[in-house]
Amino acid sequence: MTAAAVGVKAIAVPAGGAGRCTVARNIGTPPAMAMAGDPSVMSAMAAMASATAGVPQPLLRTGADEGGAAEAAPLARPAGGKGGRPPGPSRAGAAAARWLGALAIAALVLLANFAAWRAMNPPLPAPDAPPRVAGLAYNAFQRWESPLAQRFPTREELVADLRLLASLTPRLRTYSAAEFPELPALAQQFGLRLSLGVWLDHRLANNEREIAAAAQAAREHGSVERVIAGNETQLHGKLAPAVLHAYLDRLRAGLAVPVSTAEPWHIWLRQPELAEHVDFITVHLLPYWEGVPVEAAVDETLRRYAQVRARFPDKRIVIGEIGWPSGGAAVGVARPTPAAQGLFVRSFLARAQAPGLDYYLMEAVDQPWKHATEGAVGAHWGMLDAGRQQKFELAGPLYADPYWQTKVAIASAVGLAAMLPFLLVFAGMRLSARVAFAIIAQAAVSFAVLLGTLPLDNYLRLPDLAVLAVLVPALGFMAAILLTQTFEFVELFWEGSLRRHAAPRPLPAGSTPPFVSIHVPCCNEPPAMVNATIDSLLALDWPAHEILVIDNNTADPALWLPVQAHVRQRLRERAATGGHGPALRFFHLPAHPGFKAGALNFALEQTDARAAWIAVVDADYLVQPEWLRELAGHFGDPSVGIVQAPQAHRDWHDRPLRRMMNWEYDGFFRIGMHHRHERDAIVQHGTMTLIRAAALRRAGGWDEGCICEDTELGLRLFRQGLRAVYVDRVFGTGLVPADFGAYRRQRQRWAQGAMQILRRHAGALFGDSPLRPGQRYHFVAGWLPWIGDALHLVFSFAAMAWTLGYLFAPHLFGLPIALFVVPLAVFFLARLVLGPLLYWRRVPCSAAGIAGAALAGMGLSHSVARGIIAGLLGRRAVFHVTRRVAPAATAETPAPAGKRGWLADVREEAALLLGLLACIATLAVHREPGDTALAMWMLVLGMQSLPYAAALACALQSRLDSRPG
Repeated sequence: MTAAAVGVKAIAVPAGGAGRCTVARNIGTPPAMAMAGDPSVMSAMAAMASATAGVPQPLLRTGADEGGAAEAAPLARPAGGKGGRPPGPSRAGAAAARWLGALAIAALVLLANFAAWRAMNPPLPAPDAPPRVAGLAYNAFQRWESPLAQRFPTREELVADLRLLASLTPRLRTYSAAEFPELPALAQQFGLRLSLGVWLDHRLANNEREIAAAAQAAREHGSVERVIAGNETQLHGKLAPAVLHAYLDRLRAGLAVPVSTAEPWHIWLRQPELAEHVDFITVHLLPYWEGVPVEAAVDETLRRYAQVRARFPDKRIVIGEIGWPSGGAAVGVARPTPAAQGLFVRSFLARAQAPGLDYYLMEAVDQPWKHATEGAVGAHWGMLDAGRQQKFELAGPLYADPYWQTKVAIASAVGLAAMLPFLLVFAGMRLSARVAFAIIAQAAVSFAVLLGTLPLDNYLRLPDLAVLAVLVPALGFMAAILLTQTFEFVELFWEGSLRRHAAPRPLPAGSTPPFVSIHVPCCNEPPAMVNATIDSLLALDWPAHEILVIDNNTADPALWLPVQAHVRQRLRERAATGGHGPALRFFHLPAHPGFKAGALNFALEQTDARAAWIAVVDADYLVQPEWLRELAGHFGDPSVGIVQAPQAHRDWHDRPLRRMMNWEYDGFFRIGMHHRHERDAIVQHGTMTLIRAAALRRAGGWDEGCICEDTELGLRLFRQGLRAVYVDRVFGTGLVPADFGAYRRQRQRWAQGAMQILRRHAGALFGDSPLRPGQRYHFVAGWLPWIGDALHLVFSFAAMAWTLGYLFAPHLFGLPIALFVVPLAVFFLARLVLGPLLYWRRVPCSAAGIAGAALAGMGLSHSVARGIIAGLLGRRAVFHVTRRVAPAATAETPAPAGKRGWLADVREEAALLLGLLACIATLAVHREPGDTALAMWMLVLGMQSLPYAAALACALQSRLDSRPG
């Protein structure tokens, strides 16, 4: 098993590392990163930061190379502890320097943060408007009230509204006389004049109630100065023209006040005969619905007004509705934003004074219930929000976000709390790395503040709140993934931040070599490949070892008998020449339980009692003779339980997919393992590994119920308090998987096994255990990107479902708000950038190799997601042996591709890709020019589809690689 079994694709390697035993207890993840992740991880990281508080930085890291003699100095007792002495000048000076450096960096980042917020919110060129508005269209419904649900405001709520509105305007226009019969009397108390609305539609009985209520109000209350009967009945086809004419004529004959009906400007021009049945013309001028940009909207409005006035010179023209929404979906280039609303309203009010226009601003108060009838934009026309707070000032500076100063203050405070612990704990990290992390952490916090306030600007319904309850934790999880990868990036991108290095270390002169038992498990492997591995082990330059080959559950004699014969032949050859060498034994287990772990446990039972160390080598590896000799110096440290060399591969240069897989694997060993080694948390992977035999037996051997038995064992050894040493030098090479199908099945097994480990060791990782904070962090953080792949799958289904809802029920769904769209884009792009940059810095491959590794890693996303979900649900695990390319399979004689088509292994990815592309194509047909929100959603769907497209590309390349020539 490779190191990626902890849940990391090499191209998007998660944070990880390890540290020297004497210092790693005081080094770990900054609390700033833990804040966005699991609460238990946060607690562990906070404890680690607490442990480092007050410790001089030179004692935190030694810079010693484990290949040399230097060792970490013991930690001094922190000042203020029991029996401690007052800090001396040097210690106090070092602490002061750390604080000054941290505060200086934080201050610069906070200043840059303020400048960025200020740049995004410049004062807008809006003229001052008069302090009072000529008229306001008014609906009295409160935040959770609706005529559709027959929930109406109380008298107390009406009184509060009218008292507030009387300070803003002398006149109101309403839409229904029967819904609020007490409104005319209350308006009269506050000195408000009413243009009383009469709601007319196809409900004839309701129309009669409305007419009767209007007649009574007009007779009894002097506040009613006009009646407007019918609102856009012709625009929406609610009444036939003749029926509307009859209603209007009847009202004009029975009332002593002028009567009109309200329609958009183009309806009046299209039906000029309507003017014969009204005393004045009530026109709606709403340039937003016509897709006019806000910069030209006032001019366009006055032009339309002039057209209507010129067409009906003998009629008084009343603008019944004019305004701009502050939220919802764009109509072409007309974008409904708070800034656009403030700019339009103030510009119109300033210009409306000169000609003395008779108008009603649309509208007084936001009406969230209109979401059901007009979409999200219907809820956002108010000058006041649903909480009765004014959205913008009528004079003075106008900002795109009127609350930006409050938001930047919150973001700065939280950002400082996130940055400062990191800057103090990791004061020894390179300055550029600390600055980069502080900037990214502050940016993440500022972005979170922006997203966190978005629900306050959108009237979410109960279904929206239910979705939000799922979405917010998911976004927090994505933030945790991003911050862990940022930590890894800044620690590894700039040289000099890592302090723990392990080099080859031979035994000291005169030392007795410890006995090593080498175990080679195999199952259904090509005999020639296994035999080559055995021969390489026989050539090891080590005087005290044995080799146990354990073939388990291979049913075909043609696969295991040649290996048995090869072992016997090598023994005969040695006996014939009188030579000496390691004990070599072969075991065939025809029906043995426990997968690879079962075979290794059997080997442990057969191990020579002299064995101090157990080595595990996969059956496809060719091991260099100096392997044990070069690492044996680490055996003498009793605190070391694992000595690990990297996985590496051979015979990968001649085929594109093999190159892609090789570099994808290699990234983890050049990046992730170094990061983990810094805090003594490397992955123990099941080949080229050396394990202290006593510790292995003390741990109870290999876990036969876990399909990632190697990583699981490493975690148990860490729980014993043992250290692990990672020497990044290649001492053996194996073979990459035979094809993309084998590659993806291997990664799915690793992902499922990782979740098995998480479930089994949750208590140790998040509760009381000997595991150090850095070890807990790296194991959990290492799995986060894989869990992110599972979230990607969930989001893909959700995105397609949401798109279908938008297409077939737009009033119920609409386009997702930025809270859903933007984080997905930022998260995806950040991962796409950080991984390749680290490859460029630390992996010796070309730009084509980086791109290939990225493509291969991305193509595994769906397989990883399936493994994660299976592991979290506790589904039965099956150990799929990874099929390798046989040594004889070269460019001239490639490995057989099998009889299945190239799409057989990626059917699910193909279906998901087609579904997402179909959504994009359908939305493209419906999209109008300038519709930014829809374009952004299409972009998100495109990004969601990339991993599935990558899987198909890899599968196709795998098929091409299998062809001769």
